[in-house]
Amino acid sequence: MTDVLRSLDEARRGHRAEEPPEPLMRDLIGDLLRRTRTEQGRTLREVAEDAQVSLPYLSEIERGRKEASSEVLAAVYRSLGLSMADVLAALYERTVMVPLTRTRSGPGDFRRAPAAPVAAPAHQAGVVLSLAA
Repeated sequence: MTDVLRSLDEARRGHRAEEPPEPLMRDLIGDLLRRTRTEQGRTLREVAEDAQVSLPYLSEIERGRKEASSEVLAAVYRSLGLSMADVLAALYERTVMVPLTRTRSGPGDFRRAPAAPVAAPAHQAGVVLSLAA
């Protein structure tokens, strides 16, 4: 009886059970913020003060543990010199053009998926890039 129930559960899940989980938006945004900040050689304290966000809260956002409001994210983006178009383009690149998988070393830690990068169809890429330009 339990084998039958297990088979039904597997059938309901379909192929998704084998697929790695997609990254969460908060993880992708946090990773982008941290990479941008460190590339600029800025400390967490500098960005937090400039964006008028508490240092512990910004740290949680960067680690993908908190989902910040759009107002808080906009303040952090401005502090880092990013526009919404920059953020969307970076997220598009990380999720569509270069598939990612979790490294399981911690929240927000991703690496390129083992499969070859998936190129977006030309007509779709042009639309997204024109919005980001």
